[in-house]
Amino acid sequence: MIHRLRGFVMPTLIVLVLLCAFAAPRSDAALVGLVVFGALLLLGLFDLLQPTHSILRNYPVIGHIRFLLEDVGPELRQYIVESNTEGRPFNRDQRALLYQRAKGVLDKKPFGTELDVYQEGHSWMVHAINAKPPIADPVANLRIAVGGPDCTRPYEASVLNISAMSFGSLSGAAIRALNTGARLGEFAHNTGEGGISVHHREPGGDLVWQIGTGYFGCRDSNGRFDRGAFREQAVLEAVRMIEVKLSQGAKPGHGGILPGPKVTPTIAQARGVAVGHDCISPPVHHTFSTPIGLLEFLAQLREDSGGKPVGIKLAIGEPVEFLGICRAIHETGLAPDFITVDGGEGGTGAAPIELSDHMGMPILEALVLVHDSLVGIDARDRVRVLASGKLVTSFAMATAMALGADGINTARGFMFSLGCIQAQLCHTNRCPVGVATQDTRLERGLAVEHKAERVRRFHAKSVEALAEIVGAAGFDHPRELQPRHVYQRVSPWEIRRLSDLYPRIERGALLAGAGSGFLHTAWKAASAKEFRPLGSR
Repeated sequence: MIHRLRGFVMPTLIVLVLLCAFAAPRSDAALVGLVVFGALLLLGLFDLLQPTHSILRNYPVIGHIRFLLEDVGPELRQYIVESNTEGRPFNRDQRALLYQRAKGVLDKKPFGTELDVYQEGHSWMVHAINAKPPIADPVANLRIAVGGPDCTRPYEASVLNISAMSFGSLSGAAIRALNTGARLGEFAHNTGEGGISVHHREPGGDLVWQIGTGYFGCRDSNGRFDRGAFREQAVLEAVRMIEVKLSQGAKPGHGGILPGPKVTPTIAQARGVAVGHDCISPPVHHTFSTPIGLLEFLAQLREDSGGKPVGIKLAIGEPVEFLGICRAIHETGLAPDFITVDGGEGGTGAAPIELSDHMGMPILEALVLVHDSLVGIDARDRVRVLASGKLVTSFAMATAMALGADGINTARGFMFSLGCIQAQLCHTNRCPVGVATQDTRLERGLAVEHKAERVRRFHAKSVEALAEIVGAAGFDHPRELQPRHVYQRVSPWEIRRLSDLYPRIERGALLAGAGSGFLHTAWKAASAKEFRPLGSR
């Protein structure tokens, strides 16, 4: 309803002001009306021109209702709408924290935690009596080197980067703001599988070019991978890493379609498809069909890009399939430079609810499986592990790093920094703040330069908060965190360390073949020559 009213607010105010002006000599009430509506007109004009609030730029005057309801006080919200800790997918406390960090305002809270610390699932990190001060200049110093022995152009990445979001899913203004923020903050921006658009290139931020099953930006007229088209874009200076997407947490094993009417000339140029035609992403890759084939494809991409880091992104499904990739690493000596692990709780603009709710291994278990599998084949040192999947707070980041992640990618955290209000209209093209839409009237609400600074600030404040947690635990760098440093409540009367829930494997243990646990069983069923388990036909 608000979307329909948007185009009528300002014209209606103007007509009412003119009517009041005509009636003013005849009535004191009309004069009052003139003053009131004149004030509303000025307010509307101010809303249209100010760069801070996307809601007010898109919905002048009536957008203030949202902020009025937000400011009625925690007591009223608690009884009428929701408590600070009950909202989903992200509760009010989480959203407020992300907004505060993006805005650079006080991100502290009085009166203690509102969480039930005796509830199952509550977790915490140990602190040290001899805590250390946070590392100096964490944005500059908390970085990871990505690039194995076969990589001639390694990349020094931040520990926190922008996860995959395509142009088409997000507006051009949102992409520009994200990429500008990445350039200002010196961190990386993943393109998503929609290709490298003009909105990615012009701001000058570092890019991770994601290549999905549609091979957008490097495909031929039949939708197959085009090696020459890949070379043309892979050698761009802004492209610092290449990521082959196998699956994502929100809809693993599921392709997608961008309907023809939404394929604008700019989107068509980025994706290498025809304007106005359906843009289809198959559920699987056609360039390779085996673990060895995957690694050979990655090696080819590394060569054609001039030696840049090349990796994969996947949600963990059948563990034996990932162990098949590990077998291929061991047998061929080829390996990805990095693996992005997406949890089953990962986000997307649109997905079948059953896939979002019930497909894909959650991020903590997935991280443990990937980390331990690489340790088990003695390949962990050459492969960086990045974690993605609802990791927006620094505690969530620290927990993922304790379980084996080297770095973190977040999409929704950076969406909140752009002004996302969790309206959950991403799939309708009616995002009220201009983030997830191709409607130019709504996109106008997102002031690129202002939001880019918020993106930069969100990154900086989040990395600083991570450094504070690491220092409080008595360490200098997140790499020192271990599963034993995080506790989790499993019942009102029982707690365990994550090291008890997820015991570590010894280096090279899978190759030795002496163990009998879950990973050892999966390893025996895995094959480097096919993804499905041995004997499953």
